[in-house]
Amino acid sequence: MQFAFTEDQLLFRDTVRDLLANECKPEAVRAAWLNPTGRVPGLWDKLVDMGVAALTAPEAAGGMGMNEVDLVLLQEEAGRAALPEVLIEHTAVALPLLAELGESAWLAKAAAGEVIVGVGVGSPYVLYADQADVLLLVHEDEVHAVPAADVTLTAQRSVDYSRRLFSVAWTPSDATLLAKGPAAQQAVVDACDRGALAAAAQCVGIAQTLIEVTVDYVGQREQFGKVVGSYQAVKHHIANALIATEFARPLAYVAAYAVANSTPHRGRDVSLAKAAASDAVDKAARMALQCHGAIGYTFEYDLHLWMKRGWALAASWGDASFHRDRIGRSLGI
Repeated sequence: MQFAFTEDQLLFRDTVRDLLANECKPEAVRAAWLNPTGRVPGLWDKLVDMGVAALTAPEAAGGMGMNEVDLVLLQEEAGRAALPEVLIEHTAVALPLLAELGESAWLAKAAAGEVIVGVGVGSPYVLYADQADVLLLVHEDEVHAVPAADVTLTAQRSVDYSRRLFSVAWTPSDATLLAKGPAAQQAVVDACDRGALAAAAQCVGIAQTLIEVTVDYVGQREQFGKVVGSYQAVKHHIANALIATEFARPLAYVAAYAVANSTPHRGRDVSLAKAAASDAVDKAARMALQCHGAIGYTFEYDLHLWMKRGWALAASWGDASFHRDRIGRSLGI
């Protein structure tokens, strides 16, 4: 048995990396902060054309019929680029949730790129709710698909301005009900696991970029007549962040396999990945800020685009403390 990504999976990753390198440069992400949508104009359409947006939808619904192992590499690339899009909520969470609940109408439209599906599970706030055509919302033991026209949104503040968060007021009805009872509750747990996995992968990608940007900076910046990166304390600081990131990455890959194959301990594997990735991106962000010195604190410098995205994702879908508690409960401690 070979525990490695296939050539096709790596090629797809490289294709997405090239697209984001051209279309999601730091200046594009910065512009998204000022854009009313918080997104890069036209980029989602290109991801739809590539099949990325519908990657997790079944082939019968017009999707790619792929799974979390295929998606985890793409989420990592999204993190590397600080992609301000709904790749977690729409692709990683909503499409599998619709498929699991047997909802076909919205699923087919979402797979075709005709609609964006927002997700209100795992958090009181919904990301990009103002851009969604339909919202998947939870009420007690029920899951509902609520058209955007039937909700009232209230904007909330986010540390990352490109992550537009909203609280949602709505009224459950038989017309919007998708499922209820134990099946619906299990589907919500599965959805939260997929969200946490995707967020973990993006955290790893963000941490990697923060490390690379910092290595480049300290290799050029001179202080006291020497390159800053030549000081042992700086090297150790960066090395610690790299070690944390390198430990988190394979945990994300293991969790992707566990979710894709519905292994018995997939929830614990997801929590291991999310806890490690949240810690890694926090460590990388703090390291990058300290190694950059005063310029790292400025709004005009790009560093904060990754730092703030990393901190936001580290807290999303359960922070490190939440997932460590979950790991402990799964082990009976």
